[in-house]
Amino acid sequence: MASPEQTPPWNDSLGRASIRTAQVLLMLVLSVVVVYALIQVRLVVIPAVLALILAAAIAPFVHWLRRRGWPSTAATTFSFLVLLLAFGGLITGIVFAVVGQAGELASKATEGFDRVYAFVRTGPIPIDDGQIQQARDAVVDFATSSTVGAGAISGLSAAGNFITGALLMAVILFFFLKDGESIWAFVLRAFKGKSLVKARRAGERSLNVLGGYVRGTSIVALVDSFFIGLALVLMGVPLALPLAALTFIGAFIPLIGATLAGVFAALVALVANGPIAALIVIIVVIVVNQLEGNFLQPVVMGQALNVHALVILLALTAGTILAGIIGAILAVPLVAVGWAAIKAWNSGGSITPETIAEAEHETRLNEKGIGVRSKPHRARTQKEEQSSTAAVDASQD
Repeated sequence: MASPEQTPPWNDSLGRASIRTAQVLLMLVLSVVVVYALIQVRLVVIPAVLALILAAAIAPFVHWLRRRGWPSTAATTFSFLVLLLAFGGLITGIVFAVVGQAGELASKATEGFDRVYAFVRTGPIPIDDGQIQQARDAVVDFATSSTVGAGAISGLSAAGNFITGALLMAVILFFFLKDGESIWAFVLRAFKGKSLVKARRAGERSLNVLGGYVRGTSIVALVDSFFIGLALVLMGVPLALPLAALTFIGAFIPLIGATLAGVFAALVALVANGPIAALIVIIVVIVVNQLEGNFLQPVVMGQALNVHALVILLALTAGTILAGIIGAILAVPLVAVGWAAIKAWNSGGSITPETIAEAEHETRLNEKGIGVRSKPHRARTQKEEQSSTAAVDASQD
């Protein structure tokens, strides 16, 4: 009598589900290990990512200069100096504004504190002088405690890391602008055939999305900071330029950045100019945010940030937990770029031998630093056209 056929335990539905669960758990563990490793070297990772984002935004200008006949080094150096002068001018203006208005802000802050003190003593819930003195003593004790000293030392360490990261970012940005095509060709060496075509599609789409996001967000942030800063100047609020710069930076954090910066500006107006000025600032912030969300952002950004609001919120939360404010700024563009790359990789359309030959030819041009985006018009000689045609003919053979 023949024995019944034995079914392998992994071939039934429970076995397949167990295999799939093990694969998911393995991917989660691998993801956690990768994220942990990146956090340990964040002093290198964050400057590199910031340099990549800035390079994606500035690269069209560099390519435009090279198409006009500028040498690669000259175009990169000029673009880099323009960016450096822009940042340097902004920081210098902020420093001079803070130094020039520090006395005025201190006097108005004292007046604001006196008003708050009088309100606390005579308000609907009066507080006696003993309780106020206890709160003052607690603040003084904390300010002179070892905790504040340790925090100051930690702050000095953070300042040192910031300077190191800024210098590293500047160096990486220069090489991204100068040798970005050859670096991209080096990455593409890992792909062949159809994978090469898909990788080029994903890379080009990601670069377009990243550059469009940065340039669009910069325009939106400039409009926000201009109108809010103009309102602060008209009302005579101290530190209008630093507060406008804070609004500009906050606009790079979607959903909450510009609003939080506006709230901070309203608090400064409350202390320095009173509740009426703070109310006006809040109204201006609300109007500007409505203008941004309903008109400016859809027109300027287009499809650069085609991500659901829930995904943006989750990305902001995760980025803030992992890397603080920098993580909140970087999280959304990285998620948008990742999603764009996945869609470009899985995009339909047949990949013919001619397409593969064209991708290989463009990759060889990238290795030489004379890709289609940056090659001067006069350098597109008949010889290169013939070499491209020969590559296509060879692939057909």
